[in-house]
Amino acid sequence: MMQSWQLWAFGAAGFAALTAILAKIGVEGIDSDLATFIRTIVVVVALGALLAATGKLSLPDPLPGRTLLWLAASGLATGASWLCYFRALKLGEASRVAPVDKLSVVFVAVFAALFLGERLSASGWLGIALITAGALLLLRR
Repeated sequence: MMQSWQLWAFGAAGFAALTAILAKIGVEGIDSDLATFIRTIVVVVALGALLAATGKLSLPDPLPGRTLLWLAASGLATGASWLCYFRALKLGEASRVAPVDKLSVVFVAVFAALFLGERLSASGWLGIALITAGALLLLRR
């Protein structure tokens, strides 16, 4: 049986796939930055509604400054990623853009090893190498 994190990770992958297809259709005829802005508003409203419905909309007392700093930095990175992603979708094919975007998996593995001290097994690094190879193959015509 899959553990909870695995179910959520597969859900994230499925919704990311839907994101690519729906965004590719939605970005036609509109500026990619404006499309990103509209998407962001939808995410904020939907998440706010979810938090309100589940009673989680209140902030803990007090929020540590370090927590706010890292979450703000993460938010800026997310925004930059979305801007780049929508621009790439505007210019390229979703079937090629999305797999290259998933090179983030490779970057996470490397950054987690360098900055968080996480370790992957040899088979884990082989998987990372295969992801890299697959993305690079998709870049070719």
